[in-house]
Amino acid sequence: MPSTFTSFSSLYFSTLLMLLGSGLLSTYLGLRLSAESVSEVWIGLLMTGYYIGLVMGATVGHRLIARVGHIRAFVASAGVVTASVLGHALTSSVEWWLLLRWLVGVGMMCQYMVLESWLNEQAESHQRGMVFAGYMLVTFLGLGLGQLVLTLMPELSFRHVILVAMCFALCLVPVAVTRRLHPAPLHPAPLEIRLFIQRIPQALTTIVVAGLILGSFYGLAPAYAAASGLDTNFIGVFMALTIGAGLVAQWPTGWLSDRVDRSRMIQVNAIILTTVALLIALVSQQQLLMLLTTVFGLMAFTLYPLAVALANDHVDPERRVQLAATLLVTFGVGASAGPLLGSVLMQVGGPGMLYVFMACSSLLLVVFVRPERVTGENLVEDAPIQFMPAAGNLASSPLSAAMDPRVDEQVVVEQMQDEADLSEAPPDDEEHRPA
Repeated sequence: MPSTFTSFSSLYFSTLLMLLGSGLLSTYLGLRLSAESVSEVWIGLLMTGYYIGLVMGATVGHRLIARVGHIRAFVASAGVVTASVLGHALTSSVEWWLLLRWLVGVGMMCQYMVLESWLNEQAESHQRGMVFAGYMLVTFLGLGLGQLVLTLMPELSFRHVILVAMCFALCLVPVAVTRRLHPAPLHPAPLEIRLFIQRIPQALTTIVVAGLILGSFYGLAPAYAAASGLDTNFIGVFMALTIGAGLVAQWPTGWLSDRVDRSRMIQVNAIILTTVALLIALVSQQQLLMLLTTVFGLMAFTLYPLAVALANDHVDPERRVQLAATLLVTFGVGASAGPLLGSVLMQVGGPGMLYVFMACSSLLLVVFVRPERVTGENLVEDAPIQFMPAAGNLASSPLSAAMDPRVDEQVVVEQMQDEADLSEAPPDDEEHRPA
């Protein structure tokens, strides 16, 4: 691992800065709007706009990188994100903030695509697992550090916005001065949603629920914590503790899921998550709340990677890039809807309804994800596929599948080449037209 970090230190450092800024911005905006007594619905809408921007940014990123190259695309995207972040300091209009959050989402997805394609191209075959794990580690670390900033700067002021803008501006430097070769042009992975709905319905259901829960958590948990009487510095600890628990849970969950039926693990996870979320909704004692949110993080942040591993068990290697794109869109649907639905319930029934909503979401998995429904008809030869850590918050792009050692590198290269040949081939009527 140390040699891997050294080899890719510039790209990892850019990722760390991006996620530090993103994590701090999400929590700061939620707390700032709560302090100004803005409706929870608007807080949820801001997070919904961000996730919609992330999903749309995948298409924008492909076109931008194909037109101007990786470094120029990264610079342009970081510039848009930095300006959008600073825009929050120029106006207090939540309508304008919604537009700015959408722009941040679009720009960040373009940045993710540049970094991931670069990491994938420069990693040797024997490094892919370590490179992938390192990328997920700095992702969680950045998100957690972003929350801890609030413990050092508890006063809600525009200093936080300036710090976030500095993170996005500074993430340009490692990419701009790296001596690594530029990656090859990108080719978008087509979606095969109908096929995957038929083949992996339980995995897709889990991905949607993970999106509902994590989108709601990132967007609305700061507002819930503020309404529960926690000070700003304790809210930072509350958020960081939950995200940190998610990071710690990745490796033991992976070890267990490679040996135990994954659909059963998802069901047990959902049972525990439902119980813990309901307890959080009822508890107000601070120490107990911190304990419960730690358990919540252990369960909530492992739903997504468990579902990804279950899906890969039933999808052939040549379809795993399309699978990653489909899972991204599926998670985005849940993450976009979750903050909006959760905020409406908070507006009607109080802050505790956020965790009641998340408990109801995980209850769906208790009901619908059943091991006996997994027929095994489409199980691949090397199943169970090795579990890999995943952030589960759209802090990645469809290209993350190419970094995943579970994906056959040669298959990915051949597939992208075939798509490129098809896109460059002349229409049939012109091909057969006499000279």
